[in-house]
Amino acid sequence: MRPLTDEETEKFFKKLSNYIGDNIKLLLEREDGEYVFRLHKDRVYYCSEKLMRQAACIGRGSFFLHITALDYLAPYALAKIWLKPQAEQQFLYGNNIVKSGVGRMSEGIEEKQGIIVYNMSDLPLGFGVAAKGTVSCKKADPTALVVLHQSDLGEYIRNEEGLI
Repeated sequence: MRPLTDEETEKFFKKLSNYIGDNIKLLLEREDGEYVFRLHKDRVYYCSEKLMRQAACIGRGSFFLHITALDYLAPYALAKIWLKPQAEQQFLYGNNIVKSGVGRMSEGIEEKQGIIVYNMSDLPLGFGVAAKGTVSCKKADPTALVVLHQSDLGEYIRNEEGLI
């Protein structure tokens, strides 16, 4: 494992800030120790200095975020959307979210902003990119796309070999 180069760090932080904004600092400066991002075999891992071998994979390549990053992104999410029960299964099968499946959403979401997707019980299901902002979503047709799927918990089953 090696530290990220300046170019890799800039690219990675730009991707993370799309989901959690300035809360990236909270990932690195934790009360329970110093945490870092390290690169190994074209994948970025998030781990403490002490436990670099037990790290969780955050993303790889051009920093496409994996579902394994969900536990670290969800507490710091700036934009959130909650799904109705009937839309939950469709999202977990890898489909995009339409307006009729949205139970509620955070205020101030902008188009192309990273969104953490929750069920109505506040369990994080995955993440995606906003196809419409909050304002335009309120005026949209019930069949209009609201969130473009990026990753969901169903990937643990669909792609278990590729995640490790």
